[in-house]
Amino acid sequence: SEVAMHSMRHPLSVLVGATLVLAGTLSAQGKQPMPNDYPQHSMDRPQPPVVTPGAALGDAPSDAVVLFGGKDLSEWVDDSGRPAPWTVDKGWFTVKPGTGDIHTRRAFGDVQLHVEWSAPTPATGEGQERGNSGVFLMREYEVQVLDSWHNVTYADGAASAIFGQYPPLVNAVRPPGEWNVYNIIFHAPRWNANGTLADSARMTVMVNGVLVQDNVTLTGPTAYQRRPPYTRQADRLPIELQDHQFPVRFRNVWVRELP
Repeated sequence: SEVAMHSMRHPLSVLVGATLVLAGTLSAQGKQPMPNDYPQHSMDRPQPPVVTPGAALGDAPSDAVVLFGGKDLSEWVDDSGRPAPWTVDKGWFTVKPGTGDIHTRRAFGDVQLHVEWSAPTPATGEGQERGNSGVFLMREYEVQVLDSWHNVTYADGAASAIFGQYPPLVNAVRPPGEWNVYNIIFHAPRWNANGTLADSARMTVMVNGVLVQDNVTLTGPTAYQRRPPYTRQADRLPIELQDHQFPVRFRNVWVRELP
């Protein structure tokens, strides 16, 4: 099956609670040392930099870029580059149906992305027509947002699916009105000097502390009823949230750039 087509070339070393932590973080030189770069247990090996975790589980650590901290959407714009028109209220923001997708002002490549979302209440509709939105890495690679609480749809379009490619390993979403926590590790595709693909994009996803995508290798950009091939793109592009005509809420959005 597609779910079994994992790349095991770069497995994550440690999974801690609801937050993914990469073992062997950047050294003082800004490079992740390999095991054989120094004698085992050498005191000459550079010490890892100190990062202060958030006060509560899920809060942004000290090296994160906070994309929404509860007050405004100053880090976001619409497709025309104007300030994001979605609604901010009481520590979260809500999709304003019909206004279009929004994306970050900044561009990112390899990241750890934290997003919390809540499906609308009361729940209406079924299948894809219930609490639909999406989180797009580099505006190309979608982790599906959907009210999948007692709501059956095609498996590769359920909540936390890599849309159209990988169903989640399990359905770990909470009921409508409750907050779901996505922690996403994304590695962007790599390109050869001649513009051909050197290495595919990869993604790991945890939902509410449960592993649902295990270092999967993406076939290319995600899409509905088609499989677009990879095409040469910038090394860094914005993160995007989707307006799919449903008032899905988001909060506590932050990102850590990875080596």
